Amino acid sequence: MLVSGGGTNLQALIDAQQSGLIKNGEIVLVVSNNKGAFALTRAEKAGIATAVISKKELGSQDAFEDKLLETLKENGIDLIVLAGFMVILSKRFTDAYPERILNVHPSLIPAFCGEGFYGLHVHEAALAYGVKVTGATVHFVNEIPDGGRIIMQKAVEIKEGDTPEVLQRRVMEEAEWKILPLSVEQVSAQIKEKKA
Repeated sequence: MLVSGGGTNLQALIDAQQSGLIKNGEIVLVVSNNKGAFALTRAEKAGIATAVISKKELGSQDAFEDKLLETLKENGIDLIVLAGFMVILSKRFTDAYPERILNVHPSLIPAFCGEGFYGLHVHEAALAYGVKVTGATVHFVNEIPDGGRIIMQKAVEIKEGDTPEVLQRRVMEEAEWKILPLSVEQVSAQIKEKKA
């Protein structure tokens, strides 16, 4: 898991693993680019190893990705899940894990996605545009922000009087926290099958 912030999607995956919904994979490492990320505390409470790798401290994207790749390899990571990870990964990195990096995006791709569309910005844009339905998408990650093949989507109704914050919470509860664990289990099962 690669995280930058609070780790609500990480918590959804920890809960899914503990409940037995995720049975073909196991969260073994949480890496953050932000040493103050609450996601690291969530991981530690669940007994999951953590690491902090800072692009700022390492000085360049290449050095950051080299250290990240080395850490993932050392820990035998087969599948990477981006859960609120605020770093765009290069083609060199994504090519090292083809169709083995997942991201959850808080809209129905291709709407409100790509560079600059993250966090509350997505929900602000959806409300400003006046759409009546939004949702979440789990997709594979490639070098194009939100450009990889879609794995799963779930729609969420926009209600009269929604604020970006209220809508963000509803999309997380009704869509992200449901389809992310299902997608992780699906892809983990496929990886396990290929290895067998």
